[in-house]
Amino acid sequence: MKFAERRIYFFIISFLVIAPGIFFLISSGGLNTGIDFKGGSSMTISFPEEISVSQTQIRTSLIDIGYSDSTIQNLGNNSFFLRTTELNDDEKSIIENGLITNFSPASSSIITSYDLVSPVVANETVIAAGWAVLAAVIGIFIYIWWAFRNIPNPFRYGIAAIIALIHDAIIVIGSFAILGELLGIEISTMFLVALLTIIGYSVNDTIVVFDKIRENVLIYTNRQFTEVVNLSISETLGRSLNTSFTLLLTLLALFLFGGATIREFLYVLIIGVIAGTYSSIAIASQILVVWDQKKIGSF
Repeated sequence: MKFAERRIYFFIISFLVIAPGIFFLISSGGLNTGIDFKGGSSMTISFPEEISVSQTQIRTSLIDIGYSDSTIQNLGNNSFFLRTTELNDDEKSIIENGLITNFSPASSSIITSYDLVSPVVANETVIAAGWAVLAAVIGIFIYIWWAFRNIPNPFRYGIAAIIALIHDAIIVIGSFAILGELLGIEISTMFLVALLTIIGYSVNDTIVVFDKIRENVLIYTNRQFTEVVNLSISETLGRSLNTSFTLLLTLLALFLFGGATIREFLYVLIIGVIAGTYSSIAIASQILVVWDQKKIGSF
């Protein structure tokens, strides 16, 4: 199949996928960050089994108490995870006593765990995450440049891999900008962990294709580079799709049965795996072709 000759269509598809995310990212003023990034309080509350309490009822009660900006997750078994602004001891007691009064008058306490994240700690988390991503990108570039040193222009492979990595990261971030705006999904440190995982997966998938290109460049020295890229993608396509499909099945199983606490992590992985598989074929390899041909299209 002539993948390289269709590279302009691959780039258009990527643009159409990325553009809505960028729009929502700009229009909403950024991602919908949780307390891990902006500071606040979180607690897990549990009610006796014989009491029937819904997420909607708790939200209504919190609005009446004066905490309308709180978010609630149903953990099952009459337990709920609550995020809100930074609380002092008195404010924490007000929330607990209000929920006890409304739903469980016989209980003396319903808070089973409580965490406080200050804005200073949240800011340090953002800075540390930025350094982690930068270190990963630099390390990946240096490794690929060194690994492909035996073929012409090895630095191109490092640059192409980084561009594909950025492509995948933008798709994930843009998707969460949309999810945050439409569904109120917040990002936490789990988002960063998943994003770093996707960076590793994306580069791994890209290197599989690049390694085959390197092998074929050395074997078919008289062939044009576009032909070598087409052949290499064809030879690795089945492996890439099978690996990604198997991983997606596992992630979907975890998404359906793994519980609410890891949903954010799985959202990132599912979106990232799809984007990473696509970028290794349609972005990273095609960047090499564009660099070699000195033109974006095949015409």
